[in-house]
Amino acid sequence: MTILDQIIKTKKIELKLSKFNNSIIELEKFPIFERTTVSLSKNIKNSFHGIIAEHKRKSPSKSIINDTISINEVIKGYDFAEVCGISVLTDNKYFKGSLDDLLIARNVTNIPILRKEFIIDEYQIIEAKAYGADAILLIASCLSDKKIKNLSECAKKIGLEVLIEIHNLEELNGCLIDSIDIIGVNNRNLKTFKVDIQTSKNLIKYIPSDFIKISESGLSSPIQLKELKKFGFDGFLIGENFMKHTDPGLEALKFINKLK
Repeated sequence: MTILDQIIKTKKIELKLSKFNNSIIELEKFPIFERTTVSLSKNIKNSFHGIIAEHKRKSPSKSIINDTISINEVIKGYDFAEVCGISVLTDNKYFKGSLDDLLIARNVTNIPILRKEFIIDEYQIIEAKAYGADAILLIASCLSDKKIKNLSECAKKIGLEVLIEIHNLEELNGCLIDSIDIIGVNNRNLKTFKVDIQTSKNLIKYIPSDFIKISESGLSSPIQLKELKKFGFDGFLIGENFMKHTDPGLEALKFINKLK
């Protein structure tokens, strides 16, 4: 069983508990459920750097990255750095995140927030909106084409944008639909956790111009971003490279300044 298989197995168990604690009707009554969302895709398109900065305390491949700085400080730092978007991991068991992190982030910034989660059910999309997300992540490798369509259409109906994450051409072919806003090429293989930036370079030529295109994972230098921009990428998701420092927001600011 791969790490991804283990995560999805855990997620199915967690979902039963979540649905017991809060029904969809209850989630829809949350104070910020009716909030008008901010477009992540437009922010990326109108930016010179296209950076989505991520809050991530740990990962299955790296263990603890940074669990000492408060999310409040991290988000304030990212906000000051004027990133395009902020990705907040809400998985607890494998990434030490929570829905409370999402809510705290929403109270700190007006920058678009992406809920980074292993979404397999419409319930998690309603949950994302109730806790202040502007966009959700879908991972093609753990969803069927039909499920991608259903989940992305569910998100669009309640005003959330959709970032679909792919790792190969086969996954991409099932994602070229109207309800997807952003296609992210993940350079990390979620089954082996090996990282190869060549994955982005190989796949971008197959992504139609209708979609905002971002590269994810293994990005650690402005030089990489400038090179990937030439290939046609609009944006970049960077987490560990900022979070491994004592002040992630400051690192994001310095990184962005080097791109000017």
